[in-house]
Amino acid sequence: MEPMQAALWVVIMLVALALAFDFMNGFHDAANSIATVVSTGVLRPTQAVLFAAFFNVVAIGVFHLSVAATVGKGIVEPGVVDTHVVFGALLGAILWNIITWYYGIPSSSSHALIGGIVGAVIAKTGAGSLIAGGIGKTVLFIFVSPLLGFLFGSLMMVLVAHAFRRVRPSRIDRWFRRLQLVSAGAYSLGHGGNDAQKTIGIIWLLLIATGYVSKGADSPPLWVIVSCYLAIGLGTMFGGWRIVKTMGQKITKLKPVGGFCAETGGAMTLFLATALGIPVSTTHTITGAIVGVGATQRASAVRWGVAGNIVWAWIFTIPASAFMAAVGYWISLQVF
Repeated sequence: MEPMQAALWVVIMLVALALAFDFMNGFHDAANSIATVVSTGVLRPTQAVLFAAFFNVVAIGVFHLSVAATVGKGIVEPGVVDTHVVFGALLGAILWNIITWYYGIPSSSSHALIGGIVGAVIAKTGAGSLIAGGIGKTVLFIFVSPLLGFLFGSLMMVLVAHAFRRVRPSRIDRWFRRLQLVSAGAYSLGHGGNDAQKTIGIIWLLLIATGYVSKGADSPPLWVIVSCYLAIGLGTMFGGWRIVKTMGQKITKLKPVGGFCAETGGAMTLFLATALGIPVSTTHTITGAIVGVGATQRASAVRWGVAGNIVWAWIFTIPASAFMAAVGYWISLQVF
């Protein structure tokens, strides 16, 4: 096989691997979109994943590609990236996702990908090729996004409790069973809008590095955008029930009104972060919102031990996926 043909096949393989990661991202993070609406009994799991997948894909027409631009051009100098770096980054992120999915740990696919890019780049050239601003705001939002979710979720719960304080609980339950469909749709829209763009960004990075897209291009090819949104939607359709139980049942007991407030608070956080071009974790966001809703009832309503275990998973995600990506980069050098 001629060198140009071989290089093309490597690019095709890496694009396929990136789309597999996107599918896994949807699969892994489906719980974030459907946990509350399933655990409150508003929708059955099958209905919920189809509902969430639809809004994941619809997000293609709602959000600008700000997050994709951050991942594609704002994390590392494009001239440093090659096929080995992309392979290492994807391998590290995928392995960490598999490990956390298997053990039912709601970790962040988003930060696994960022950690993968960082680890592969450091393995190649050291930390000097990383863009501090892009990495800094991503790391900052590891802490900011759950705090915003907590703030918005608890604020929504307080406002709703005040507005409906004279309404019978049975009527509140009936109304918010319907309203939770709106909040779940909004959250799934935010999930698709932020998460699909991370994979768009790494494919864009790959195409720039291999010369298939100009460095000065304002956006990636349309086929990249459409493929990534479809991949995350399909992943959500096959999403994992293991993490649903942790997110929707083990942290705190939710009713439809609480589910509505948690999803609305989470959606507000995702919309804000996506508008700012910041790749955030839907896991971090909805966890913070669920804890915020539980805490407005009473502090003991939150199982803080479960929440603490989740936080430890967040802390380890970037360094763990970075280490795996560095190993993946070395493997790529031996194979390709």
